[in-house]
Amino acid sequence: MITTTTQRILDLAAAAPASHGEDLVLLLGEANELYQQGLQELHREVAARLDGLATADLLFAADTAGMPCDATQGRDEAILLLALVEWEMTPAAMAYTEMAEDAARRGICLIPEE
Repeated sequence: MITTTTQRILDLAAAAPASHGEDLVLLLGEANELYQQGLQELHREVAARLDGLATADLLFAADTAGMPCDATQGRDEAILLLALVEWEMTPAAMAYTEMAEDAARRGICLIPEE
């Protein structure tokens, strides 16, 4: 059985509350990699789906979706912003965000301290 990115993130998020210290860091790290992978996959899909739209329309759509965009930002950035808006509404992204926030409340973060 092949586990999808979404299912694996959900599994990791379910295991996170019972994990501590280095185990939680490992879970969070794997979930982060899967989050990035899922966003990249969706970005490619969104780029293909919006291929025929004019840049001005993409910028307007991103702005309307709550991701402020202006003429200095190009087509690629507008598509990425639209993909991010769509990705953030997926169960995988929501589970990862909740997992990362819970880990942060417990003092666990993937960003190294300086």
